[in-house]
Amino acid sequence: QLQLVESGGGLVQPGGSLRLSCAASGFTLDSYAIGWFRQAPGKEREGVSCISSSGGTTRYADSVKGRFTISRDTAKNTVYQQMNSLKPEDTAIYYCGVGLLSSGYVCHYKYFGSWGQGTQVTVSS
Repeated sequence: QLQLVESGGGLVQPGGSLRLSCAASGFTLDSYAIGWFRQAPGKEREGVSCISSSGGTTRYADSVKGRFTISRDTAKNTVYQQMNSLKPEDTAIYYCGVGLLSSGYVCHYKYFGSWGQGTQVTVSS
């Protein structure tokens, strides 16, 4: 059974940093693409960053390019998202998901599943 558990969220001031973790079980990271998504109240779930099953390609939403970095540690079977220069508009629940396509990936929530429980990120002074 594919399972993901997110952690690392919290309250941070604008300009601050957080690192989110997505621990995977029931599969290995080299089998599936993994993505980070976020959802703010009243808004649709948004793709933030994705990494391929090989770890060789990444994708970022324009709103986070240059500020967020997705990475993975295959030994720990964990994907990370380093978030720097955080802004109030980054406030949301952040989820990680497993890619559903048999090859490649599209960094859109409709192409991901097996969602974790999410971790709240609040950026506020």
